[in-house]
Amino acid sequence: MPDRVVLAYSGGLDTSVAIPYLAEKMNAEVVCVAVDLGQGGEDMELIQKRALDCGAVESVVVDAREEFAADFCVPALQANALYMDRYPLVSSLSRPLIVKHLVSAAKGFGGTIVSHGCTGKGNDQVRFEAGLAALAPDLEIIAPARDFAWTRDKAIEYAEAKGLPIETSKKNPFSIDQNLWGRAVETGFLEDIWNGPTEEVYSYTADPKQSRPADEVVITFEQGVPVKVDGRALTPFQVIDELNKRAGAQGVGRIDMVEDRLVGIKSREVYEAPGAIALIAAHKELESVTVERDLARFKRGADQRWSELVYDGLWFSPLRNALDALIADVQKHVTGEIRMTLHGGNATVTGRRSDDSLYDFSLATYDTGDTFDQSLAKGFVQLFSLPAKIAAARREKALSCTKVAAGAQELGGARDTMPTTTKRARSLNTARRR
Repeated sequence: MPDRVVLAYSGGLDTSVAIPYLAEKMNAEVVCVAVDLGQGGEDMELIQKRALDCGAVESVVVDAREEFAADFCVPALQANALYMDRYPLVSSLSRPLIVKHLVSAAKGFGGTIVSHGCTGKGNDQVRFEAGLAALAPDLEIIAPARDFAWTRDKAIEYAEAKGLPIETSKKNPFSIDQNLWGRAVETGFLEDIWNGPTEEVYSYTADPKQSRPADEVVITFEQGVPVKVDGRALTPFQVIDELNKRAGAQGVGRIDMVEDRLVGIKSREVYEAPGAIALIAAHKELESVTVERDLARFKRGADQRWSELVYDGLWFSPLRNALDALIADVQKHVTGEIRMTLHGGNATVTGRRSDDSLYDFSLATYDTGDTFDQSLAKGFVQLFSLPAKIAAARREKALSCTKVAAGAQELGGARDTMPTTTKRARSLNTARRR
C-alpha cells in the first residue's frame, strides 16, 4: 500500500502543483486539508474540488473560523501583538492551527508524511515544522518547493504541462496569504523596495485618500475579549469580521514594511489588517485605563516577546504558555468600552469608560474639586531626585580631583622642562645657603 501524504492545501499554485508532483515523486496518495480561516475570496467547496481535480485521493475542508478567532486572534489581541511594532502576525497566527488539523487528518487518514508549500526562504517552513515537532514528532515532513528546489517559474511550467485547473500566475505575480486577521502580499514588483504599492495590491481596504464620511464605533471588552460592537453582542469572529469591513472601508490597516525574517534576510511585505489594527488600538487604550502602571510597563515587554515567539513559529513553546498566563492575569480588569472614529486610514480613540478604571477624575482635575494634595509633591520630588543629586555630587567631586591632579602634573611638567643651566644655578645657590 502506498504511503499517504497529508498536504496543507491552500488552493494556490504551489500546493496545487505539489499534489501530482508528490504522487509521482514518492509514489504516494495525497490527502489535502484546507482550513477555512475566514479568508474570503474563493468558495471553499471549489478549493476542495480543485484538490481532487489535481489528483488528491481525499480532500477535506475544515471550518475553523470561530476557533481561529477565539483561540488565536483573541490571544494576539490581548498581547497587543505587533511584530517590529507594526505587523499583527497575520500568517503567523494561522500556521499552528493548520498544523493542529494536519495532525488530526494524518491520524484519521493513516498518513505518515505531512507536506506544505513553503520555500526555504520564508518563516512558514519553521512555523509548520516546529508545530509538527511539538504535536507529532513521528511524522515525516516534505516541502516540495524547498526540498526539490522548485522556483515559481518551474511551478508555472509544471502546472501548464499537467493541465492543472488553476490560474498560472504570470499575469498576477503576487504571493498572497489571507485570513480573518488580515492579508499579506509579497513578490512581484514589490521586491524592489523603491516601488510603491499600487491599488491593485489591496483587497481588504479602500483607498484612505478617498473622501467618505467618518464612521464612529463603540467596542465593548470583557476581560480583554471583544464582545460587542455598538451594543450588539457578537462572537469574536463576528467582531473581527465587522471591523474588517468597517475599518477596511475607511482604509485602516495598510502596512508597507521591510521586516526581519527568522531565516536572517530582510523581506518587503505589504499587509492589510483593518480589524486587527482597530482592535489592537482599542484594547491598548482600555489597558491604559485599567492596568496599574508598573504592570503595564512590564507587560509591554512581555507583549513584544510574545509577538516574536509567534512570528518565529514557537506557538507551542513553554515560554509562550507562560506568557499567556501573565497576559491572562492582566486581562482580569480589562473590561469596558472604547469609542473610536474610523476615517482616512486611521482608527482614533475618542472615548473610554470602565467600571474597573484606575482613572480618578477628582485626582486628575485642575479645577474645583481637586483632591490631590499638592503640598506632598515637594517632598516627593526631593526624595525621588535624591539618588540623582547624590550621584551628581560624586561626579563633581571626581571632576575636582581630576582638575587638581591635572594642575599638579602640569606644574611638575613645567619644572621638568627648565633649562639645564637654570637648574644648575638653583642647585649652586642652595648649596651656598647651606
